[in-house]
Amino acid sequence: MAKYTVKRLLQSLLTVFIIVSIVFVLMRMLPTDYYFTEEQQMKYDEETKHDMLQAAGLLDPIPTQLFRFYRGLLRLDFGESRRIQTGVSVWSIVAGKFTISMRLGLIAMAISLAVGVILGVLQARQKDRLMDHVGTVYTVFVNSVPPLVSYSLVLAFGARILKLPSLYSNRNPGPSSILPIACLALTSIAHYALWTRRYMVDESTKDYIKLARIKGMSSQSIMVKHVLKNAFVPLAQYIPASLLLTLGGSLLVERFFSVPGMGTLMTDAINRYDTNVVQGCVFLYASLGIIGVFLGDILMMILDPRIKLAGGGETR
Repeated sequence: MAKYTVKRLLQSLLTVFIIVSIVFVLMRMLPTDYYFTEEQQMKYDEETKHDMLQAAGLLDPIPTQLFRFYRGLLRLDFGESRRIQTGVSVWSIVAGKFTISMRLGLIAMAISLAVGVILGVLQARQKDRLMDHVGTVYTVFVNSVPPLVSYSLVLAFGARILKLPSLYSNRNPGPSSILPIACLALTSIAHYALWTRRYMVDESTKDYIKLARIKGMSSQSIMVKHVLKNAFVPLAQYIPASLLLTLGGSLLVERFFSVPGMGTLMTDAINRYDTNVVQGCVFLYASLGIIGVFLGDILMMILDPRIKLAGGGETR
């Protein structure tokens, strides 16, 4: 366990390092004209722009810039924003946006996990009956319809019928968060319902379940003590990753409802060519995703000690 943990931790750090390095180099390969707004392009002459770029270190060779970036990365220092909030620390900007995304993401994750698992259990217990068909229709609809279409339906229903705010507002965060949370939870509910049903149906056909029935165990006991418990083990692998990525915000949902979270910050930073903010966002997203996968493996092993993780001839 300890050997595997250290190995995966080192692999995770290396993966994050490679990702941020590639993004850094790609951003620096873009034309330097992108560093200036249209107003600045018209206002400054070529010599002035050259001096500004040189002062910022953007004309240095890529290896030199990369080395300077690594020194800051060791301190988790991505510098200051150049375009989003000029002169403000990247981490200060990211922290404010992340708080909003975290609040929405945690609520959406709790709802999707509870509703999705319950729906999957009901489908498995009523296989090929009405509840199973209803759940299947919902899952197929969510997975097959483009997200913008389903979000538009949620918006139309929530805004016109329930009279909920159609756009997020910092002055009224409670009611204006309902529709974004609903959209964030839609896909996850379908995911958890689909896999809960599938794993429970698979477990219910195994020999040890048939033996438990022969021994006289009630259907309720079999469902709770054996089927649901064992079906939840593979499902648990995806919970940390889903949770951490949801905390990072959804690019599409936040744009759709004008939520000033991480998703909106990321797209704004790219559109406005704020390289330091882009690097901070990429580092955060990469770290969340990789840590989520790592925690998922650990959680699986905790829930089922029979699972052995790779290392020293062991298999997972």
